[in-house]
Amino acid sequence: MKASNPFSHLKNPWVSALTGGILSLLAFGFGQSFEISKNLEIFSTLMRELDTYYVDPISPGTLTESAIGSMLESLDPYTSFIPESEIENHRMTTTGQYGGLGAVVRKFGRYVTIVEPYEDTPAQTAGLQPGDKMAKVNGKSVVDLNTDDVVKLLRGAPGTAVQLELIRPGEEKPILVNVVRQEIRMKNVSYYGMLNSKTGFIKLGGFTPNAGLDVRNAMQDLKKANPNIESLVLDLRGNPGGLLREAISVVNNFAARGELVVTTKGKVTEWNKAYRTLGEPLDTEIRLAVLVDRRSASASEIVSGTIQDLDRGVVIGQRTFGKGLVQSTRMLVYNTQLKVTTSKYYIPSGRCIQALDYSNRDATGKVKTIPDSLRKSFKTKIGRLVKDGAGVQPDLPLPSPKMSKILVALVQKDLIFEFANQYFRQNPRLVDTAAFDVDANIYGQFIDFLKDKDYGYETESEKALNAFKETAVRERYFDRISAEYEQLLTKKKSVKRKDLSMFQSEISRYLRMEIVSRYGYRRARIRSSLFDDPMVVQALLVLQDEKRYQSILSPQFTIPDALEVDEGTTDEDLLPEIE
Repeated sequence: MKASNPFSHLKNPWVSALTGGILSLLAFGFGQSFEISKNLEIFSTLMRELDTYYVDPISPGTLTESAIGSMLESLDPYTSFIPESEIENHRMTTTGQYGGLGAVVRKFGRYVTIVEPYEDTPAQTAGLQPGDKMAKVNGKSVVDLNTDDVVKLLRGAPGTAVQLELIRPGEEKPILVNVVRQEIRMKNVSYYGMLNSKTGFIKLGGFTPNAGLDVRNAMQDLKKANPNIESLVLDLRGNPGGLLREAISVVNNFAARGELVVTTKGKVTEWNKAYRTLGEPLDTEIRLAVLVDRRSASASEIVSGTIQDLDRGVVIGQRTFGKGLVQSTRMLVYNTQLKVTTSKYYIPSGRCIQALDYSNRDATGKVKTIPDSLRKSFKTKIGRLVKDGAGVQPDLPLPSPKMSKILVALVQKDLIFEFANQYFRQNPRLVDTAAFDVDANIYGQFIDFLKDKDYGYETESEKALNAFKETAVRERYFDRISAEYEQLLTKKKSVKRKDLSMFQSEISRYLRMEIVSRYGYRRARIRSSLFDDPMVVQALLVLQDEKRYQSILSPQFTIPDALEVDEGTTDEDLLPEIE
C-alpha cells in the first residue's frame, strides 16, 4: 500500500500552477524571499516526483523530518525541529514536569531496568527498587524494546494506572505491581544542607520553573535552622541550564534589585532586551562560592558569570561549557514546533561567553573555537579583568578529578550498581545514611562479589604496549623481542590485579554513594559525596578565610586565563540519566 502523502493535493496541475504563481508573485523583488520561495518549490516538486516514481512506497513525513534535520544540523546543535510526537518530551525538558512514575530507567542487556526511583513519587510508593527488570507493561512484553519506547508506555495522564511485571533479583517469580501515574515535577534543588556549623550548601540541578524560588526557599530553611550561617556553596556542576528568567531569579537571591544580569541581542532588534533583578534580594552579604565544571552550561553560566561580573562571590572549578546562545520556541503548522537560536546573551561586564562560532567552519565542516587573539577583555564591577569567548573561567581553577580506569570499568559494567542492590536486599534497614561508610568488611564483600565477574579494562600503558607490538611486527623485529615483551606484559597484568587494593579509597567512595542512595535516594547520594569532594573542600577553605576571600574579590586580583582541556571521566559523567 502506498504511504499517505500530505502533499498529494499538489498533484492537481491547477493547484501546482497557482501555487507556483503565488510564490513567484510573493518572491518578486524581495531578494532573500525569492531564494526561500524558489527552494520551497524545488522541495515540493522533488517530493511529488519521489512519491510518483520511486520504486517503493515513500513516507513523506519521514523524508521531511530527515531533510529538516540535515538542514538544521548545518546551523547549531540547539536549533531543532520538534515533531508532534516529541512535544510532550519537549514540555518535560522545559517545565520539568510529566505524567509518569518518577524513576530513572536504563537498558541492561535485554531489559529496561529501574536505576533509581525518585523520592516521594509513585515509583517509591509502589516499592520499585533499583535492579527491577521490566518484563511487561500493561500485559505487553517489553523485552528487547529500547528505553525510549518503554518510557512512552510508562508515561501518561496523571491518575491513570499502569501495571508492571518485574523480574527482581532474588525472587523466584515475576512480581506484578500496579502504579498510579502522577504529575512528576523534577526538583531544581536536589539537596541542601550544612557543610559545617557556618557554611550551607545548595545543589541546583536545573533551571525549570521556580528554580529561583526553590533556591530562596532552601536558603531560608538553612538560615532558619542555622542563624549563625556565614557562607554558602552553590553547586552548579553538571547543570545544563534551562529558562533564562530562572537564571535571573537565582541571581536575584544574592544581588540587589535593579542589577543588570543579562542582555540579549539578535537579528530581530525588537526582541533585544536588558534583564535586571526585579525583586528584593534574600542576602547580599553572605560569602558565596559557586562551583562549576565543563558541563555547567547556559543558565548556569549566566548565574556563575553574573556572580563573577558583579564580584558577588568566588567561582571555583573548571572552565564552563561556553554556551552564550538563547533559544525561543516558535509554533509551526500541524502541532509542530521549531526551537530556534534567536540571540546571543551578554552578562553584566558586556562579554558573551559563547565558545564556538557556528558560522565559521573549516573545510571538513568542523566548528571552530573563537581564537585567543579575537577574545576581548572586559571588567567586572570593581575592575577585575575577564575575557569573552570561552565560557566562564573560574576565579579559582581546579583540575577535574579523574577516576581510575578500574573504577570507570566497575561503574560502566554496572558492578557497583549490582553490588549495591545486593547489599540493600541483604540489609533492608540502614540506620544512618549520613554516618555510613564502606569499612574493610563491606569492601571484602565487594571483592568476593567480583570473583566471578568480568571487569577487564585497558590501561594507557597496555595501549602503548599493544601499539609497540604492532609496530615491531610490521618492522619484523618482534620475533627477537617477543620473550621480553611477554615478560613485561605478564608483569603489567600482575600489577594490574592489585588495582582493587591500590584504588580502594576511591572505589569505596563510589560504593558508599551508591549504597546510601538505596536508602535515602539522590539526596543521600549527594550528601554522601560532599565531605571528601575536592572542590567542596577547596570552597570551604576559601569561605572560611575571609582575608583570602576578599583578596580574590579585589581589583588587584587576576582571574586566571588558562583554558583547561578536560579529559577523562568524572563523578558527573557517571551519574544516571534522568527519565
